Amino acid sequence: MSQRLANGVLFSVTAVELAMLASQIPDFTLVDWIYVSQHILVLGIALIRRPFIARDDSLGSNAAVVVSYAYPYAQVALLNWRPGNESWPAGGLVLVTIAAVLSLVSLLSLGESFGVRPALRTLVTRGSYRFARHPIYLSYFISDVGYFLQEWNTGTLVLMAAGWVSLFYRIRAEERVLSRDAGWRAYASAVPYHLLPGVW
Repeated sequence: MSQRLANGVLFSVTAVELAMLASQIPDFTLVDWIYVSQHILVLGIALIRRPFIARDDSLGSNAAVVVSYAYPYAQVALLNWRPGNESWPAGGLVLVTIAAVLSLVSLLSLGESFGVRPALRTLVTRGSYRFARHPIYLSYFISDVGYFLQEWNTGTLVLMAAGWVSLFYRIRAEERVLSRDAGWRAYASAVPYHLLPGVW
């Protein structure tokens, strides 16, 4: 896929996500505005991002990308069809807010190096990437736990597990591609944690 086509796909998919997000939110809260601003930022990045130097176009990586993008929307659809149980809505809201802020900060750190499929554009070591190699994925995990605490059922639990498997696959795939950068070894040594500093 050419760079121009890939940018067009990113722009189109993000625009659809933004429209879906807006249609599902009756009253916008601070967290909703943060997520909307992220999508608008990605729309801009899709128009100016760097061309990739290397990219993983394997079937496994493409499948992981599709699953990781689709499972949150599948959870929403499932909960609309079959309402779930509440565990701790207030605690869930706190986690979702933290995740939204971390995701936005990480996206700003990535800037024009942001991509969907595992690719090397430039090795980003600034901002939240000084503490973990994949902080934007950490935000996804935190967000999932937060939404789970707000409302869940067996189906959303299964979907979340599938989504997490796809995210771990993407982490491994991205690191394989990023390791082609001359600075990767030093960066990986300086930042040994994939997701959560002090844990993994």
